[in-house]
Amino acid sequence: MGELLKLSDERASTAAGVIRAIAGDAARLREDQETAVAALCEPNARVLVVQATGWGKSAVYWAATAIRRSEGAGPTLVVSPLLSLMRDQVAAAARAGLRAATLNSSNVDAWSGIENDLRSGAIDVLLVSPERLANPGFGRRVLDGLAGQIGLLVIDEAHAVSDWGHDFRPDYRRVSDVLQKLNPQTPVLATTATANARVTDDVAHQLGQSTLVLRGPLARSSLQLAVVDALSPLDRFAWVVDQLPKLPGSGIVYTLTVSDAQRLAAAIQEVHGAAVPVAAYTGGLEASEREYLEDALRGNKLKALVATSALGMGYDKPDLGFVVHVGSPPSPVSYYQQVGRAGRGIDHAVVALLPSPADAGVWDYFATATIPVPEQVNRLLRGLEAYGPDQPATVPSLEAETGLRRGRVELMLKQLAVDGAVERVERGWIRTAIDWTFDADHYDGIVAVRRREADIMRAYTRGERCLMQLLQESLDDPSAERCGRCSVCLGLLPDPLTAKPDPETVHAITRLLRGETHVLEPRKMWPGGAFGAKGKIPPALMAEPGRTVVFADAPEWREVISETFSSGTGGDPAAMDALKAGCVAALSRWRDAWSRRPEVVVTLPAAGYRWLTTEIADHLAEIGRLERAELTVDSTAFADDQSSAEEARVWRDGVSIDPTTAQAIGGKSVLLVVDASSSQWPITVAAAKLRESGADAVLPLLIHRKP
Repeated sequence: MGELLKLSDERASTAAGVIRAIAGDAARLREDQETAVAALCEPNARVLVVQATGWGKSAVYWAATAIRRSEGAGPTLVVSPLLSLMRDQVAAAARAGLRAATLNSSNVDAWSGIENDLRSGAIDVLLVSPERLANPGFGRRVLDGLAGQIGLLVIDEAHAVSDWGHDFRPDYRRVSDVLQKLNPQTPVLATTATANARVTDDVAHQLGQSTLVLRGPLARSSLQLAVVDALSPLDRFAWVVDQLPKLPGSGIVYTLTVSDAQRLAAAIQEVHGAAVPVAAYTGGLEASEREYLEDALRGNKLKALVATSALGMGYDKPDLGFVVHVGSPPSPVSYYQQVGRAGRGIDHAVVALLPSPADAGVWDYFATATIPVPEQVNRLLRGLEAYGPDQPATVPSLEAETGLRRGRVELMLKQLAVDGAVERVERGWIRTAIDWTFDADHYDGIVAVRRREADIMRAYTRGERCLMQLLQESLDDPSAERCGRCSVCLGLLPDPLTAKPDPETVHAITRLLRGETHVLEPRKMWPGGAFGAKGKIPPALMAEPGRTVVFADAPEWREVISETFSSGTGGDPAAMDALKAGCVAALSRWRDAWSRRPEVVVTLPAAGYRWLTTEIADHLAEIGRLERAELTVDSTAFADDQSSAEEARVWRDGVSIDPTTAQAIGGKSVLLVVDASSSQWPITVAAAKLRESGADAVLPLLIHRKP
């Protein structure tokens, strides 16, 4: 392809016009950009571009699209991961003189018109998510009509095509289906800033043997990287509250969980109010709300978005002045991607990481969260087979049939579709004739890679060598070298990162966060399987919505939980008093939502801390003037690795109610005090037994909802 890597004068003129329209009159195509554009102007091209954030990867496909459309080619199809990226790209295309449109969940009313414009040739670029690409209705209405007519296929954030990438996303793997529908002459461009050598080779292999790989240096001279260490989880919150007003411009504060994003944003708002405007940004927001918040940050109406990784790929704000991470991401790939939001159009941006040993628990979860569990997959396949080929099963029906959680059902169906064992049709999912087997070696390899990446992040947080160099090396960048400006190279933290959190701020945040209400929604479906019963739990056996005092790894409670749950005899009295006060406060905030005031307190030591549930229950009974009763509990058969059905069976067999307790709860409202649980099965089963024995209502108070 060497003789084709320079643009003809006419093509170069078209490309130059696009670049000037996007980036200004002085902008010119870089050498590698021109090489990529020239290659994509030829039939059957396969190009993989691995370049740093801000390099101009999108300029390649806008220029190539303009050239190909001027020569009579069909529209460009861009597979893009996030709505924020799509909106930015639609605007960029317009500046380049191209008409772009997107089909996504936020513009359903416009789909019909867009599809008509696409068929008529009025649209130059269509942007879709991988999920939309895998939708059978979209395939029938749009892709089938475009078969053989697509002028250029672009796979943005292409590392997600590889399951060796930082985030295994099954729908992205379905891109191969589109490749098969294409005219073999259609050029394909894949772009990413976050691919090490293994991922690069994997993606290039999927594209084809003739793939041209253009890889550049990944160092970002505008970023000043720093690690702010020796902070407790709660101190990290306080540090952000104190230092946020002093950070340059506006930026992003990343957290590892949705809960932390919401809680940290609330803490900043409580302390600073309108003086330091912030908002929480998570994947659970409606598309319109996400768009509003993205625009607010882009317009500097917010000092920061406190965000999960949902605000990552594709969000473009050239003057973003800082990125702070409260908690380390599990891999250098995802970390590089997120810090790359900063300093794209300015000379200097601050990047600070606030790590904690507690981050490792989140890493362990992410390392295995997307790995199929054979028992669950086989249960799902059996449930699917019950419907037959002419009766597609919906996700809600499979949830009811199998007892698996809906999110888990959706993920496994997508993974099975990649393996060909199931197929998504317009009315649901059907089983195919292809057998499924668990490829243990393959998934063990994925977990091993993720654990090695976690070790790299540990080295980063310890500051073992230049931070930028370590990130470059983790992405197999041959140009990696010391940056001379990070906190390791300088041997110090730049201002304002050196300050310690104000004790008054720590106290204020502790008080605020301990005053939160965490609703504990009851389970509504029996698990089936080893438990036997499946389907909806009858209302007469269901618990009321309960309350949780300590949710997951809440930083404001971490020391208290450590002190109380690490002891078999009561632990530190001050910690126990704090926990008792938290339970009383939770009941006080709960009062207005009670269907009926509790009259009897019953303990359920689901995690084995009988002394803890007894002391809490006795305290609540005394101050609330409630009766006391006990369950008979044998949890010796419980194990952490049990399936939902197996765990529910353990509690069904291990919880009983003697005649004295049955008499005490008859016709009354029961407050069920539970020490700790992650699954809620002990609560669900115990509530059903209490209702069967005559309780009029069961109100669960869970001391610690384990992650």
